[in-house]
Amino acid sequence: MIEILLEITPLFYTGVFILGAMIGSFLNVIILRVPLLLEYDWRCQCRELLELEQDEATRPPGFIISRSNCPKCGHGIRAYENIPLISYLFLGGKCSACKTGISIRYPTVELLTAVLFVITIWHFGPNLQGLTALFLTAFLIAMAGIDIDHQLLPDNMTIPLMWAGIVLSFWSVHIDLSSSIAGAIAGYLILWSIYHLFRLLTGKEGMGYGDFKLLAALGAWMGWQMLPLIVLLSSLVGAVVGLTLMGTGHLKKDRPMPFGPFIAAAGWIALVWGDRILNLYSSSGAFG
Repeated sequence: MIEILLEITPLFYTGVFILGAMIGSFLNVIILRVPLLLEYDWRCQCRELLELEQDEATRPPGFIISRSNCPKCGHGIRAYENIPLISYLFLGGKCSACKTGISIRYPTVELLTAVLFVITIWHFGPNLQGLTALFLTAFLIAMAGIDIDHQLLPDNMTIPLMWAGIVLSFWSVHIDLSSSIAGAIAGYLILWSIYHLFRLLTGKEGMGYGDFKLLAALGAWMGWQMLPLIVLLSSLVGAVVGLTLMGTGHLKKDRPMPFGPFIAAAGWIALVWGDRILNLYSSSGAFG
C-alpha cells in the first residue's frame, strides 16, 4: 500500500498535509486546555494540603470528548465549523454566532503543523523513523505554544517525551542507547549550569526548569552530538527575536521572554537537517 501511495507522490503528500492540519487543530486544543487543567489540579492539591474545602469550580474540559466553544458567547462549535484551515476562511475569521474575531493563531498552528509534517515525511520517509519524527514535531509545536502563552513547559509533556526518546533508542530509531542517555543527562546539565551561573552573576533567573527538561528530551531523541547545535541555534534566534521585539517596543526590558519555543524550533531543525549542518561545518575545515 505504501509503495502504491509513493508512486502517486502528490496524493501521498496531500494526505500528509491534511493529516498535519488535523493534528494541528488538536494541538490548538492541547495548547489551550493543558494549562487550564494543570491550574485546576494545582488549586485542588493546594486546598487539600491546607485542609480547605474544595471549591465548586467546574473542572476544565478534557481533550477528546469535550466540545469546543466560542470563548466569548459560548456557542458550541459545529463539525463543519471545525474543519482545519477551511472553516476559518469560510467563517471569515469570526464566530458564526456572535461575530467575535477568531484568533489567527488557530489556522497558523494548523498550517504550521501541516507544512512541518510534509517536510518531516519528505526527509525521513513513511517508516518508523518518519512516524516517530511526526510525534516529536507535534509535541514541540504544542509545548512551544504553551510556553508562549504561559511561560510553562509542563512536566507531564517534557518528561514523557524524554522517556520516549530513550525507549526508541533501544532499537536505534534515531540514535543509539548510549548516545540517548548521555544526551538526556547532558541536555539537562547544560542549561542547569547556565541557569545557576547566570543567577550567581546577576542575581536573576534567566530561564525555567522546564527548559532544562525540554533540552534533555531533545538530547534523548537525537543524542549528545546534536546538543551544541541546538543550544547555538536557539540562543542565536532567541537573541535576534528578543532584540527585535525590544527595538520595536513589543517587549519590555524587564519582561521575561519564553526560551522554550526557540529550543523547540532549534530541536526540529536539528532533527531534520542537523546531520547535514554538522557535515557542512566539518567539511568547511572549522575543526582544523
